[in-house]
Amino acid sequence: MSDVQTLFVTKLYRAAVEGLSNEDLLRSCMSIAADDAAGQKWCEEKGYRGYTSYASLNDLPKRDPSIGALKAVLDKHVAKFVGELHLDLGVRKLKLDSLWINVLEPGGAHSGHIHPHSVLSGTYYVDVPPGASALKLEDPRLPLMMAAPARSEDAPEAERTFVYVTPCAGDVLMWESFVRHEVPANGAKRARVSISFNYSL
Repeated sequence: MSDVQTLFVTKLYRAAVEGLSNEDLLRSCMSIAADDAAGQKWCEEKGYRGYTSYASLNDLPKRDPSIGALKAVLDKHVAKFVGELHLDLGVRKLKLDSLWINVLEPGGAHSGHIHPHSVLSGTYYVDVPPGASALKLEDPRLPLMMAAPARSEDAPEAERTFVYVTPCAGDVLMWESFVRHEVPANGAKRARVSISFNYSL
């Protein structure tokens, strides 16, 4: 008799966020992108196809009311995900560490990366036009697999090396910050707009 258990699960949190105006958030994102000369310069120097406030602005929830409202909603979703992960924080809570806008133009991509020094990371999707990039997540065990064969094409999602998740506008996706992820080239005819964030202790 044999028994196969599933151990060391990597969880992805997904929720449709209610009570926010994506129209207001989109206007805010595009207005901030147009006014942020330092961010535009950084994107040009780094070859980022589009705009990100990642290296230029660190006060967006205070700067813009609609982003402030998003932060309040994210706090609640983060608390729920902490419970799902059974994280023992004692009397502490995870706090927003950073939050930034992404305006990914057609053809733009964001290569694979992790978010060091954070506990949870994620993205809220403001505008996801038809053909826009999915989020590509990588099995955290991949660097340790060495001689392991490739997975079969019909492997269940939980057994795949890479999983592609297609978000909708109004969705929030979250994962533990050690999970490597990327955004493949945006195949839409207009920009894919999102707001990414990190929470830490």
